Amino acid sequence: MFSTRTSIILAALLAILVLQVESSFSGGSGGSYSYDLSKQSELTKLYNSKVYQADRMKRPLEGTSFQLGPLSHSGVRVTLNDGTKWLVHKGKGFGISSQTIVVDARHMGRDWKIVETKNFKGSKTVSDFVKAGGTDYSLIFDNCHDGAGRMWE
Repeated sequence: MFSTRTSIILAALLAILVLQVESSFSGGSGGSYSYDLSKQSELTKLYNSKVYQADRMKRPLEGTSFQLGPLSHSGVRVTLNDGTKWLVHKGKGFGISSQTIVVDARHMGRDWKIVETKNFKGSKTVSDFVKAGGTDYSLIFDNCHDGAGRMWE
């Protein structure tokens, strides 16, 4: 099938790719977090807000300009009754107590693309999406695609 040399080169490229993917999810934050909402009452109100529409979203990994299956980043953008939009997504080092976070959708770059849209008619809350995303992150076993998939179900 492949020569030994080709197999070694492919293994090295795969290792580099895994490192690139892992580092792109770290957010480069180094433990420094910024918040769209800082008051507990605002956070509680957001988490209890009903979701009326959701868009499953994808974008290229940071530092790349292409998407290729799992070589991308996923999240779900939710629209609330008041029309505000929030991105629920997960990644290594994204949060403090949970790696699934909610950010104001105005922070989303132009490279995010809608994959699918659903009308939830207020049947779910932002909190439901965060819980479905999960608290922990694992590149192989529980990454952004896994979290977004559970949010979508």
